Amino acid sequence: MNHFHNKIVVITGGSDGIGKALVDAFLQQGAKVATCGRNYDKLYQLQSLYTGKPLLIHTADVSKEQDCVLFIEAVIKAFGTIDILINNAGISMRSLVSEVSLETIRKVMDINFWGTVYCTKLALPYILNNKGTVVGVSSIAGYRGLPGRSGYSASKFAVNGWLEALRTELLNTGTNVMWVCPGFTTSNIRNVALNKNGDSHGESPMDEGNMMSAEECASHILTAISKRKRTLVLTYTGKRTVFLNRFFPSIADKLVRNFFFKNGELVK
Repeated sequence: MNHFHNKIVVITGGSDGIGKALVDAFLQQGAKVATCGRNYDKLYQLQSLYTGKPLLIHTADVSKEQDCVLFIEAVIKAFGTIDILINNAGISMRSLVSEVSLETIRKVMDINFWGTVYCTKLALPYILNNKGTVVGVSSIAGYRGLPGRSGYSASKFAVNGWLEALRTELLNTGTNVMWVCPGFTTSNIRNVALNKNGDSHGESPMDEGNMMSAEECASHILTAISKRKRTLVLTYTGKRTVFLNRFFPSIADKLVRNFFFKNGELVK
């Protein structure tokens, strides 16, 4: 029998990018899926793609605790329990520390870190009971601080540390905790990244032609969940960056600087 058949899977931020690919992948595997997002129209369009499938959509901003409460309550009302929680909702930023507003950093932290904390805390009793899995979709920026992405890096370092602590606490419970660092993946997260004032850039400077697709990323995540992995670092660039930063941090400083700055200017 399929590993995910009839499992209750909760995915935050499921209307775009990796989240949407995860929704599709789990439904194809016979899971019952619940997802949330801030944009109802996108969620409705997602649901219309899966008429007749066990998909619950819910409008929620994960940076708001009460929204997370209502989302998890809706999941329990619809499906009765939770087996797998994937904290995927997130937002990025592009601005130098000297220019970025404190509110922009606070907003990134609220969505990326506190959104993970809220949803995990609320879902945890059910996941513990089922000896299920908690996943955080983090980033290479959770291992290596990236220039122009200071708030994003801080939020992902926080996610990694928090989930590592939780994993250690739950080590003998049968519940698995995993964090995923996709590397550069085709995703809407760069297009909606915040500028120094907290507004959306609306475009990405990255060439996504050679990046891993969201669908391939989702496939790797499902495999890692089924194998109850601890961590998942994807793409050659991502693995190389983590390796260099661990063993040759000074070299990593220079390489990362060269990657994100062209002619002395930050690539935004």
